[in-house]
Amino acid sequence: MTLEETIAQIQPLNEEMMETARRRWDSIAKPLHSLGKMEDLITQIVGITGNPNVDISKRALVAMCADNGVVEEGVTQTGQEITALVADGFLAGTTTVCAMCRECGVDVHPVDVGIAVDTKVRTDLKVAYGTKNMTKGPAMTREEAIKGIEAGIAMAEELKAKGYRILATGEMGIGNTTTSSAVASVLLRQPVEAMTGRGAGLSSEGLVRKIHAIEKAIEINRPDPEDAIDVLAKVGGLDIAGMAGVFLGGAALHIPVIMDGFISCVSALIAKSICPAAGDYMIASHVSKEPAAHLILEHIGKDPVLHADMCLGEGTGGIALLPFLELGATLYNTMSTFNDINMDQYEELV
Repeated sequence: MTLEETIAQIQPLNEEMMETARRRWDSIAKPLHSLGKMEDLITQIVGITGNPNVDISKRALVAMCADNGVVEEGVTQTGQEITALVADGFLAGTTTVCAMCRECGVDVHPVDVGIAVDTKVRTDLKVAYGTKNMTKGPAMTREEAIKGIEAGIAMAEELKAKGYRILATGEMGIGNTTTSSAVASVLLRQPVEAMTGRGAGLSSEGLVRKIHAIEKAIEINRPDPEDAIDVLAKVGGLDIAGMAGVFLGGAALHIPVIMDGFISCVSALIAKSICPAAGDYMIASHVSKEPAAHLILEHIGKDPVLHADMCLGEGTGGIALLPFLELGATLYNTMSTFNDINMDQYEELV
């Protein structure tokens, strides 16, 4: 699907099915609402899929990989070549998130949407060999940004056709906390220094360079905060674009998509800015240690389950949420009701 076609297919959640799910939770032999966010998220999944039975047994991590030209400005601790190495690590199963995925029964699908070199990772959805240095002009054209989004939509379509029931978003791209901070600063109309953290271990001097680079990029490119695609194209990245497409594609195809940390949340922010209804199809996993993370989650109306000071990326926070969701699905699908055990049901008291 094109971006335009995808947006046209995104509908509100199925409120009738969600009410069915709430009644199911209330009938289960336990105090009302006592499982908190577990109940809320399973109810949301029912609304997303339109199916009163919850099946998240086939699950995938989509890891969007891309390079960012802004690394020329000394905003990272490591070199750009790490993007390609870690991308190949997704295929080899050697990254942190791969170990987590094996434990949680998740298939890993890395995608080269903009790595500076070709690797063993699939390149059929590749838009460019990295973005340009955003301190010298737009990171990419508007057309490239849309192609990046459509790469994510294509992945959602492909995985839906293969029977996947829930997707998690992940990424790899040296320099992407810089681009993410830039996008968040513009879309939330917040000062750059309030939205910018140390990423993967920057020194204090490096953090100053990072903030200055973002300020310069915004000043030169003047991205329009009312146009998320313009912001993405001018100061964003292709990995961010790809994840935004997964969120939009998931919404159009009625597949729940789990947000990871800061960079994934910025992608979710873009997706919701493009199509507000898409936000209802997103599931927040955790609040990242990056300083802007809680502001983004608050802005898009998401309340994360995990508060663990994680900031690794790759999709690790999203995968960490899956056992919690699996427990919720099991309880929802299998627990005895008050009628089953001949016990009076709890009543809602005011």
